[in-house]
Amino acid sequence: MNKSPTPRRYSGAWQKDSLRTLLDPEADFVHIVELVTSRGVIAEKDGQRVLSLARRLSEHPEVHALSITDNPGGNAMINADTLGTDLLSRGQEVIIHLSCKDWNRNALQGRAWQLASEGFDNVLCLSGDYPTSGYQGTARGVFDIDSVGLLQMFNELNAGLRIAGPKKKRRLKKTNFLLGAATTNHKRYEREVMPQYFKLAQKIKNGAHFIINQIGYDARKQDELLRYMRMHSLHAPVIANVFVLSAGVARYFHAGHIPGVEVTDRLLELCERQAQSADKGKAFFIELAAQQCAIARGLGYRGVYLGGHLRYDDYEKIIALSQSYAQDDWRDFARSIDFAYPDEFYFFAPEDATGLSSDRINPDYLASKEESALRALKREVPSGYKLNRIAHDHLFEAGSLGHKLGQKITETVDRHPTAQKALHTVEQATKIPLFDCRDCGDCSLPDIAYLCPESECAKNQRNGPCGGTRQGLCEVGEKECIWSRAYDRLKAYGEEETMLERPVVIKDGALHGTSAWLNTFAGRDHHGRN
Repeated sequence: MNKSPTPRRYSGAWQKDSLRTLLDPEADFVHIVELVTSRGVIAEKDGQRVLSLARRLSEHPEVHALSITDNPGGNAMINADTLGTDLLSRGQEVIIHLSCKDWNRNALQGRAWQLASEGFDNVLCLSGDYPTSGYQGTARGVFDIDSVGLLQMFNELNAGLRIAGPKKKRRLKKTNFLLGAATTNHKRYEREVMPQYFKLAQKIKNGAHFIINQIGYDARKQDELLRYMRMHSLHAPVIANVFVLSAGVARYFHAGHIPGVEVTDRLLELCERQAQSADKGKAFFIELAAQQCAIARGLGYRGVYLGGHLRYDDYEKIIALSQSYAQDDWRDFARSIDFAYPDEFYFFAPEDATGLSSDRINPDYLASKEESALRALKREVPSGYKLNRIAHDHLFEAGSLGHKLGQKITETVDRHPTAQKALHTVEQATKIPLFDCRDCGDCSLPDIAYLCPESECAKNQRNGPCGGTRQGLCEVGEKECIWSRAYDRLKAYGEEETMLERPVVIKDGALHGTSAWLNTFAGRDHHGRN
């Protein structure tokens, strides 16, 4: 369990309690509201509208924190701290989103010191949506690091980062960030859901103090997330995402325009039907959100994360309505908020009496891990993958005869640039046709079941999947997510559960254009560093 940094104590009746204090199990149920920043300067009409809403929300005693987005949907927006600075001055707790799509690791580290200097304590660490627009065309995503690597970096900043000095390393002053992370458990297929759980474990291990899950409209999946975390001793308070729908938003989600968010045909049909009413379904959608809040409280979430295109009065109604329900009303609501796919994967078996999950692992899932089932899966694994496993075990696995020989050869080759170039040429002639290698020099093929994150993953994710897949497909294009493919390959060998049980992988950009083989044998790549 990650130990949260020491809570900051404030004086003055106007100051709301810190988020650290509110996430304590004995504290009140937490309400966090997401604010989507605007385009243009804060004085623009849209900027003033968001600022006005934020100021009103900061005066509401039941709005405990305001969470400010970072270029949401991959679009350029004003930086979160522009709005956040005003709110801090009003005694409001603020969560700053920080994503990896637009910044490299140096810029993110600089942002960390900037935020700490400005008084921001709460940061939500995200990989981020792939850019969808930009000046003079679509911007290129950076993704120099991912959410797990970002958490590790910020965790080291909290501990006092050691940096090189003129004579020796020195330790910088400790930061005091409360780190949050996201998880996307509302997924359709096993090969999507399970890697999300594995990555969640990595996020908590590497510094996440609290978790916010992705938008979803299935109470059983909400229940399952907490049950899975309890079963696997993943200790972190979880905030349930409650996004307030409208017919237009439901259509937008249903079409897959927001990465990782699903609205099923059945839910869309209900939203369209409710939108035919005189108020266009407004009362229904407010009540649906209030019921989701009640379910979250009943299940044991620490709070809710409210989002949507709403006015101040809407947030006020949702909070008040959710608090008006009787203690056990949430159980009835849970039976009706079950908008999953007919073939949706669940880790746990259902509990018929509640419509939620039991503590029993899904028997179909267990059957799929039996020897006979694994033999069938292994027959479907590409022969190239089988050969790569053998080659790696004999040539590149630390301690193998091939690895020891490679180390000796590397000691010689490293002294001869011509030999280095020749070997690099042979390596590329082999790896380009087999893996579409991009010559990064810090190879993660053995980390991802011999699938290249540089050429086959739009976000170059090396520590598990992002949350943007939709029914197994990448959010960029119509290709299968490499982590879903890796899961299937590894499951055939009974290795899928440990696919992310390793040190965080962060690519060394200095190795680009050099021989990954030599770097592995010499211990220069992430395998050697780790």
